[in-house]
Amino acid sequence: MTNILLCGGSGTRLWPLSRTLMPKQFLKIFDDASLFQLTLKRNSKFCSSMMLVSNSEQYFLALDQLEELELRTNIRHLLEPIARDSAPAIALACMALDDDEIVLVSPCDHLIKDEKEYQKVVQEAEVLAQEDYLVTFGIKPLYAETNFGYMEVEEDRVQCFHEKPALEVAKEYLASGNHYWNSGMFCFRVGLFLSELKKHAPVMYASVELAYNASKKEDLIRVLHEDMSLIPKQSIDYALMEKSKRLKVVLADMGWSDLGSFESLEKEVSPAKDVIEIDSCNNFILSSKQVATIEVDNLIVVDTLDALLIVKKGSSHKVKEVVARLVKRNSSLSEYARLTHRPWGTYEVLLDAGTYKIKRIIVNVGKHLSLQKHFHRNEHWIVLSGTATVQVGAVKKILRANESTYIKMGEIHRLGNEGKIPVVMIEVQVGEYTREDDIVRLEDDYG
Repeated sequence: MTNILLCGGSGTRLWPLSRTLMPKQFLKIFDDASLFQLTLKRNSKFCSSMMLVSNSEQYFLALDQLEELELRTNIRHLLEPIARDSAPAIALACMALDDDEIVLVSPCDHLIKDEKEYQKVVQEAEVLAQEDYLVTFGIKPLYAETNFGYMEVEEDRVQCFHEKPALEVAKEYLASGNHYWNSGMFCFRVGLFLSELKKHAPVMYASVELAYNASKKEDLIRVLHEDMSLIPKQSIDYALMEKSKRLKVVLADMGWSDLGSFESLEKEVSPAKDVIEIDSCNNFILSSKQVATIEVDNLIVVDTLDALLIVKKGSSHKVKEVVARLVKRNSSLSEYARLTHRPWGTYEVLLDAGTYKIKRIIVNVGKHLSLQKHFHRNEHWIVLSGTATVQVGAVKKILRANESTYIKMGEIHRLGNEGKIPVVMIEVQVGEYTREDDIVRLEDDYG
């Protein structure tokens, strides 16, 4: 069985912990492991191969975290240049597999605590998939939730899919006993899925087929932007599951959560330890600093290096409105955290004062940045440890600890690490514009 692992996600609902370039599935908040890593370890126990579907930014995050796991499972990658929702992502992955392959489709940002029950229901789904059914997983609801879709179930059949309901309707669903949360997980034979998609969503099928056939297939599958943009944007539920007569459901009670809000996250992670509460109660605080509260109740407080969120419990769904306003302001806070992962290593913004910026840059062994130039800033590089290979203009040189160089505005330059240990350096940018989009890449190994 192959696991199609959907690695997308914009990170809006758990901002400021999660950002576009560091969505929740890669946050190491579960005993120094991420949801992505937990999902890989869980599914590798019964899947002989995996197909990871992500965008290019998530691809490098995934590679870093994969190296830490040292899995023996065969893993392939499919990169989408833009997101078109779950139906195209799944269809593209299926076109890279044999028609007779059984696949388990799963998001990589869900928490499942009862792994024994999980393996049991996956095995049950695999049997149904071998009998040529499209299998979905229904989660027994624990409370009236308005942020999940529901499935109305009779025996092993889905009678109806329901959108995210109002609270009173969610309470009715909970009381009915035959409404289950829609987990977004599926199991089926590839050939059946593609034939059903072609039957019920022919326009999508045709556009996905064209995009896959034109994609670059080397060490990974890279779909072209112009082809991906022509694919209709639609979820797998809308495109196929609500229409197919080959659908069955496996019901599960396996300690599942999609961790889509701070209220759900509170139930699963430890809060900050350094908190002094005076006449305060029922607050959920995440911070690395000393925090004190006085006469406040029912608050969620999330403190990161560059942003602070304070929200009443029950209202954290409005965090996405904050992110929308940041995007409207053209603020990088919706996209980047102060610590940003790149294909070659990481950088952390230590100070950003508009006309100057200070970064700590770490370049991993054997990696180098793109050959590049900037139009609006000068740069100073100071090596703290390791041995850096530096190109400025036509001149190449070696910099060691406590040595530095200067790159004038518009000058072509590159930084690399051909040594035995990571290069750690400080970069000081000075100029009228220091945003990340002031860059022209002349050579880029990472595409």
